[in-house]
Amino acid sequence: MTLSRFFSACLLLATLCSAQAETGGTPDTPDNNPRYPLDRIVAIINDGIVVSSELENAVANVSAQLQEKGTPLPSQSVLIKQVLERLVVEKLQLQIAEMNGMSVDDSTLNSEVQQVARENNLSMSEFREVLERDDFNYLAFREDLRKQLLIKKLRRQMVGSRIKVSELEVDNLLATLKASGAGDVEYHLAHILVAIPEAASPEDIQAAEQRAQNILDRLQNNASFSELAIAESDGQTALEGGDIGKRSLGQMPELFIEPLKSMQVGDISGLIRSPGGFHLIKLVDKRGDERHIMHQTRARHILLRADELHTDEENRARIEQLEMRLRGGEDFASLARSNSQDTLSAAKGGDLGWLGPGESVPAFEAAMEELNPGELSKPVKSRFGWHLIKVEEYRELDNTEEFERNRVRNLIRSRKYDEELFLWLRRLRDEAYVEYRVDEI
Repeated sequence: MTLSRFFSACLLLATLCSAQAETGGTPDTPDNNPRYPLDRIVAIINDGIVVSSELENAVANVSAQLQEKGTPLPSQSVLIKQVLERLVVEKLQLQIAEMNGMSVDDSTLNSEVQQVARENNLSMSEFREVLERDDFNYLAFREDLRKQLLIKKLRRQMVGSRIKVSELEVDNLLATLKASGAGDVEYHLAHILVAIPEAASPEDIQAAEQRAQNILDRLQNNASFSELAIAESDGQTALEGGDIGKRSLGQMPELFIEPLKSMQVGDISGLIRSPGGFHLIKLVDKRGDERHIMHQTRARHILLRADELHTDEENRARIEQLEMRLRGGEDFASLARSNSQDTLSAAKGGDLGWLGPGESVPAFEAAMEELNPGELSKPVKSRFGWHLIKVEEYRELDNTEEFERNRVRNLIRSRKYDEELFLWLRRLRDEAYVEYRVDEI
């Protein structure tokens, strides 16, 4: 497994950039590369800078990721321009986070690193070995991940916290999807944006339209969409070949919906105008309607928590005694009412109602799913304390309607977030002082 494939799978890091230079990571290009003398300033962003070693590392890592995907690389000057612009936007966000006193503590960072390892079925020692095998410094990875987490935190505060979705909006979109026959159809899109600045002059708009039309002409003559996205797009996913992933109609910008209705897989739209510029979309794939069936478990439990009167070990002994009484024929509901420290369920004889996947802590859920109806568990330890669990019954619930409402609500939120994030980043970029010091740009 190469590191670039690892990062793509994690979906956490767009590039490994400045942290390697700052913490002694091994760069993928020689220090004596004549293109950029070591640590020459290549961009000034307000009161911050990007140095040549940062840019070299970022270009090398993006190149490795594109090669891993089999995407042909653009010219070096085009790649440098796109990567440097990404670094500039990243620096701007980090500056705003610092001004607002925001940070990511070591505890949060450690949890995220462990999560990355778990998602890739690696122990922490194996994870470090993967990094070292591919010549990446572990401390560099941690610090770059810290930056990405800080940027996510900033975006949630500056953009995400302002996004509201009303039930009327959910109702309207559900009605629209039903009327269009789209249902739960999911579209996999790629995207190219030719941006225009705020308060653009007619000449600016005409130039952007001509540039977008030139890109479309090249696509219609069988040019690679991903190559042109990398080389020409002003969108946030340019360095991913324009791939914006899978989305339902409700998650799309509204201006994409009408063109998509008549597009087949592989088709490329005409020019789509928005206040932000001219868009081209390619329909990479789509899938059809699905029912959503949820596996649910109705269970009871008895919980003993450690407190000032009882230690954890004492509770373990107490829960084992309760287990013996239950296996001896005593009534679960009665023992739950008189012993369980989960007061809400204790009042109902320990009844937890119907539980779906993810609605209980992992240790509890894993133990519960191993039981047959009517069966009693062994004592189970979770972060809440010691449990005894009894499964009453299982069922498969068709909750498609509720699932669809939640899905549509999330899609509207996601669409609004994407639109607001684009406008916020554009304002941030337009209002910043940025000076490039790279000849190719």
